[in-house]
Amino acid sequence: FNHGPASSNVDLTSIKVLEGHLVRVASWYDNEWGFSNRMLDTAAAMGGL
Repeated sequence: FNHGPASSNVDLTSIKVLEGHLVRVASWYDNEWGFSNRMLDTAAAMGGL
């Protein structure tokens, strides 16, 4: 998951519903690389205005 373009990666097989109203999710993120990708997305969107 290191240097992936996504902000977060969710393990779909780990999602569990507990007691009918609580959901447990496992997610991994690379806060520096993911944030940088979102900043590039934002800059590209703003440049297209």
